Amino acid sequence: MTETALRELTDECEAWVRLLRAQVRGSEGRLRRLNADASSPIAEIADELRRLEILRPRLREARELSRGLEARARELRTGWLLRQAYARRAD
Repeated sequence: MTETALRELTDECEAWVRLLRAQVRGSEGRLRRLNADASSPIAEIADELRRLEILRPRLREARELSRGLEARARELRTGWLLRQAYARRAD
């Protein structure tokens, strides 16, 4: 894997986390508004709750994957740097 590919993958993962976070916040906001309005249909409240039940685990998973990717990227970069340093010493 190249540095460019690693950066692209990291950017995509970060975008995924941001998107899911925005969706969760939006759904939480809609749920607050629905709960504040006594005339809100129960079905709409239930829909938002179901949506959050789906989004929250996906956000947790995305965050975990992002942390794992960051750790692996550090390992790869360290390996690249060490190989470069050893190659310079050998010359």
